Amino acid sequence: MKGDHYSPNWPQLALSKKQSVNWVCERCGVQCLKPGEGKGLLKEERYRFRMAVHHCDYDPSNNSPSNLMALCSLCHLYYHRRQQGNISLGQLSLEFY
Repeated sequence: MKGDHYSPNWPQLALSKKQSVNWVCERCGVQCLKPGEGKGLLKEERYRFRMAVHHCDYDPSNNSPSNLMALCSLCHLYYHRRQQGNISLGQLSLEFY
């Protein structure tokens, strides 16, 4: 793996990327949940519509806008499965609102 570390401002960069695509997955087009949404949904539904920001080159230190892609949780998992386990412990953990 290239870089191991996310930059200290990663939460802000990720939020900005999600907002720039209006919380719509760039791979499948599903409308994802914004923070605080989804209170009446089942846990599985909240997971499905959760948005993540993916590093296209799998290097979490490369935050170039062209390297970032906003994805629903299933599409994010799809990209990491194609890389044969390039997922750090806890990276795809669930956060429920």
